[in-house]
Amino acid sequence: MAASRPWSPIPIQECGEPLEPLPSSLSRLEPHPYVSLGAPYGPGASPFRLRSGVIARLLAADAALAAGAEGWRLAVFDAWRPVAVQRFMVEHSIAEECRARGLDPHNAEAAARQAVVEAVARFWAEPSLDPATPPPHSTGAAVDLTLADATGRPLAMGGAIDAIGPVSEPDHFAAAAAADPATEAAQWQRRRDRLAAVLAAAGFARHPNEWWHFSHGDQLWAWSLGESAAIYGRTPD
Repeated sequence: MAASRPWSPIPIQECGEPLEPLPSSLSRLEPHPYVSLGAPYGPGASPFRLRSGVIARLLAADAALAAGAEGWRLAVFDAWRPVAVQRFMVEHSIAEECRARGLDPHNAEAAARQAVVEAVARFWAEPSLDPATPPPHSTGAAVDLTLADATGRPLAMGGAIDAIGPVSEPDHFAAAAAADPATEAAQWQRRRDRLAAVLAAAGFARHPNEWWHFSHGDQLWAWSLGESAAIYGRTPD
């Protein structure tokens, strides 16, 4: 499944910051979808953990949202993800995308399966055990999240988290929004832009293919912001 990432050559200078549980003040979407699928987190391991510095920035972003006129909040979908879970979810996503295309995941023609693998690779990082190229979520630096209203209800964003396809690209609805700001598509784009803006103000970088994925301190963040090195590498499972 190897897919080249422009941030992969960025060096990592691990700062040693601990992985900590998300505080209860940060809303999360539960039950956790990957846990529900049986992903192998290991005994007692929770996906709702991040580096302490990342948590502090998330809290700042959440407070900035809550202070706005709408009273919106962040809602965390997924956070820390060991490589074993990354591998499990890549395989699951390939199988699901095969089925969505009318293919047998176990007996698909080679070219058709390769097309699926390439489509999935735009959204799911290689489950690499190489310490120089850790999957972003394995570092405790990356978080998948969305917006919720003041009651905690997730807002429509024009596409589901983890959807495979162009609808997941951050600016997918930008042209529709420019053509007619009164459309539902324009509302979805404004929400995506608001999410990105509040997290950027807190020091996060967004994945170029995913409206929901943000990180601080990993290789993607360093590449996006022109930093010379990442400060978080893969954490022990």
